[in-house]
Amino acid sequence: MCIDCGCGPTDHDHHHEHDNLGAETPRKTISVEEDILSKNNRFAAENRTLFARMGIFTLNLMSSPGSGKTTLLEKTLVDLKDEIRFAVLEGDQQTTNDADRIAATGTPAHQINTGAGCHLDAHMVGHGLEYFDLDRVALLMIENVGNLVCPASFDLGEDFKVSLLSVTEGEDKPLKYPQMFRASDIMLINKIDLLPYVRFDMAKCREYAERVHPGIKIFEVSCYSSEGLEPWYAWLKEQVKEKRKSKD
Repeated sequence: MCIDCGCGPTDHDHHHEHDNLGAETPRKTISVEEDILSKNNRFAAENRTLFARMGIFTLNLMSSPGSGKTTLLEKTLVDLKDEIRFAVLEGDQQTTNDADRIAATGTPAHQINTGAGCHLDAHMVGHGLEYFDLDRVALLMIENVGNLVCPASFDLGEDFKVSLLSVTEGEDKPLKYPQMFRASDIMLINKIDLLPYVRFDMAKCREYAERVHPGIKIFEVSCYSSEGLEPWYAWLKEQVKEKRKSKD
């Protein structure tokens, strides 16, 4: 059960044993929440150890549906395909639509369907990694399920959490969903090519994000005009370089 919305866990194949959560679930709600997060955090630690050993820089992309996560990924993968070896894990409740779009760029991609679940967890990510040749991956992008609440609570073993906010959503999202933006190390303000056509106060949005997370790194980007993408790309390349260096 998700601690934020109450969604149930999804079924998936396992290649190792797990504790019987149902048999051990305490009666007090707070104990259930702690148990769920502690189990997730153990799997996240395993993922993080693997990423460190392999020198794989990993990002957890989170946003509301329609903010442009998949389009940003497509643009980034195509523009940097000759410089960075990518792999992408796609999270959605149903369909393989996003994974199909990513695969069309020539990037290794695997879809994780969560069913009724509203977020990815570290266990799902660990199983998803089995579909990649990790020796050939320098940057793993995890596109989480579209949701501004639940994904923020679950560590996947990533290096950074990245939240996307499109200008069509309104500048007050960091105040309305503070847990998401407080958990995020990076915020991308997307679809800035639409600024002439929507009511969106960029200065207030940045101020609100800084209010809930002082020091959050912010990129303003457009996947269609390509405005602002170069600083984003430069940051990615530097992070991949540093991760590889730490492995060596």
